[in-house]
Parts: sequence; structure tokens; C-alpha cells
Amino acid sequence: MVEKHLSWFGIVRLGLVQTALGAIVVLSTSTVNRLMIVELALPALIPGFLVTWHYALQILRPRWGHGSDVGGKRTPWILGGMAVLALGGFLAACSVPVMASSHLIGLALAFVAFTLIGAGVGAGGTTLLVLLAESVPRERRAAAATIVWIMMIAGFVITAAIIGHALVPYSGDRLILVSALLCVAALILAVIAVFGLEKQIKISRPERHDHDQRDFKTALAEVWQESSARRFAIFVFVSMLAYSAQELVLEPFAALVFNMPPHQSALIAGAQHGGALVGMVLVGALGTFWSRSQLSALRNWIIAGCVGSALAALGLVVGARIGVGFPLRETVFVLGFANGIYAVAAIGSMFSLAASAGRAREGIRMGLFGAAQGVAFGIGGMGGSSLSDLMRYILGAPDHAYAIVFAVEATLFIASALLAFSIGRETTSQPDTNTAMTFSTRREAGVHGG
Repeated sequence: MVEKHLSWFGIVRLGLVQTALGAIVVLSTSTVNRLMIVELALPALIPGFLVTWHYALQILRPRWGHGSDVGGKRTPWILGGMAVLALGGFLAACSVPVMASSHLIGLALAFVAFTLIGAGVGAGGTTLLVLLAESVPRERRAAAATIVWIMMIAGFVITAAIIGHALVPYSGDRLILVSALLCVAALILAVIAVFGLEKQIKISRPERHDHDQRDFKTALAEVWQESSARRFAIFVFVSMLAYSAQELVLEPFAALVFNMPPHQSALIAGAQHGGALVGMVLVGALGTFWSRSQLSALRNWIIAGCVGSALAALGLVVGARIGVGFPLRETVFVLGFANGIYAVAAIGSMFSLAASAGRAREGIRMGLFGAAQGVAFGIGGMGGSSLSDLMRYILGAPDHAYAIVFAVEATLFIASALLAFSIGRETTSQPDTNTAMTFSTRREAGVHGG
């Protein structure tokens, strides 16, 4: 139970943590990725594997969420995750100059770094979302999702600009210095943002029993038996496969099919992000007016966003066949707009479903949803680019290859829209009666998981 809700200023404070998180992530997944490929002339597969590995670690989010449930406090997990993330980001930057002299040692250091990045993002990010979910009133959840995600994007943009100027001229020593200052600054920002915040909102949580504190497997199984949580996790996985399938193919698509030089293809990516921002702001602004059946309203926005994304993806299928002369930038803007609507509405629904159930399981629910999101994003990004490469090899024509990728994306979004119809129709968190009896019997018999 929350005795005092998080204020708008408090939501912005937690958004600053997302800004700090985004700053370190963009250093690792963008700048370090580029340096490995260009300056070190490494195969793109290597940084691609490292980024995918950090996504794969998100499958552990339920475990970290359960840890914050058991401890009863979210702040230590947020700051602990940020500290691990900051260390990982710094080591990732350090691995680049090390690789210049020893590929083997540098790659080993990079693997350790991206392991820490994945763990830090998972532990800190999951717990941050749990704190938002349990402390923000339902009519503010869509707006809160918009605020924290826009602030995370701001972290991407600001950090990219700072690094772009600070690394001129480039050297390994300069990279280490800039990354150290950035990671320390991000960690300090996170500490200031959350300091004393959890005490101010006075969250009182249900009393934990001994078996709740020890038994992660039982807790996860109970949450999986909740039909609303299980269906939403499946929806998140499928929809994020669709959402991320375009992540690595839009700019190559613009270059190979529409003959766009790098600066023009970059504008295509900018159109997508601009459209997403408009869609996020729209849902966030309208979300402040919802006080009743808010989860149902978010469901309708999710369906609209998924259907709109599918139609825009089908538009890109047509564009692949037409080529030069097709309104590519406008179509990509619409795709981003629909993506933004879907994303914020889905995150707002995630908040509502994570906090709707009681039984001291908010962290493990949010971890389950976050695991579905993170793992699907990694699979979808690699899957989209791999499918385009495979189809180009088989068909010998980039237009046909990319048309197939966007058709698959559209199909996944339609499937996601169908799955979304069940969101909010069953909000109870209690497992089925037979399941609850099964767990009760197992506890009385002293059978506990690890």
C-alpha cells in the first residue's frame, strides 16, 4: 500500500535515473561498438555478440525483482544496479585501447564489461520501474512512462553529442578519461535523484513470510500462474520481436533500395525517432485524463499502435518494390509514431499489471515483463538483420529481401494486436484455486525451490 503517491517532481527525479542509465548505455552500445568496427577493424559480429549478450542477461530480471521484493526496499537495488552499470561502461571503454595491443585480453575485458552492463541495466532498471509502478497513481502511469522514456532518450542524445565533441581528436587515453568522467557523473546524478525519495513516498508493503523470502522458484511459478501476468509477458515478447526487427535494417534499407548516402539515411532514422516521440507525448498527455478503466484505455492504445505499426510496415513492403520516388521518410515517420503509441501504452500497462496484484510480488512481475522485453529485443534486432542478409543471399535482390523482413514485422504486430485484446480483462493476481492449493501443500511439506 502507498500512503503517499509520487509527485510529478518525484517522477522527474526517477526519470533522471533513466537519463543516467541511457548515458552509459549509449556509450557502450553505440560509441564502443563503432570504435571496434571502424578504428579496430573488427568484424561487426563481435560487438553484435556483446550487445546481444547484454540483452540475453535480461532473462535474470525476475530474480533481481524478487530480490527487491524480499528486501522491501528498492533504492539499494537501483543504486547498486547503477554502480555495476557504471563500472561496466567504464571497462567497456577501457577494452577498446586494450584490444589495440592484444585482441584476446581486450575481448575478455569487453565480455566482462558487457556482463556487468547487462546485470546493471537489469537490476537497476527493473527496480526503478517497480518503484514507479507502486508509487504512481493509475491515472498518471501513461504520463509517467512518457516522462521517464523521453528522459532516457535525452540521455542518449546528450551523451552522443558530448562524446562526439570530447573524443576529437580520438585517442585511447582520451576515451578512457571521457568514459570515466561520464560514468562517475551518471552515477552521482542517480544517487542525487533517488536520495531519500523512497522514504518521502512512504510505501508500506505487505509482511513477507519466510517462504516468500527464500523461495524464488515458487514465487516465479505463482506469478506465471496469474493469467494476466502470463498473457502480458507473452504479448510483450511477441510485440518486442516486431518492434526491434526494424532496429538494424532501416538505414541499410534506405541506402541499398533508395540509393541514399549516409547523411540522408540518418535523416530516415531521425524521422522514425521523431515520430516515436510525438506518439509517446500524445499518449502521455491524454493519459493524464484517465481515472477509470485506465488499463482498458491503455489496451486500446496498444492495439491502435500495433495495428498502425503493421500498416506502416506493409507500406515499407510496397516501398521496397517501388523504390526511388516512394515517400519513405513520411512512411517511416508514421511507423515511428505508431511505435511510440504502442511503447508508452505498453509500459503504462506494465506498471498497472505489476502493481495490481498485491502479495508482495511487484518486483518479480516487473522482472518477468522486463525479461520478455529485453530478450525479445535482442532476438528481434539480430533476427531482422540476419533475415535480411539471408534473403539477400537467396534472392539476390535487396528490395525483395527487405520486403520480406517488413512483412514479417507486420505479421508480428498483427499477432501482438490480437494478443493485446486480453490486457486488462483479467486483473486479478490470484493464481487459480487448484494452483494455490498445490503451492500451499508444497509449503506445508517443506518443499522449496532454490
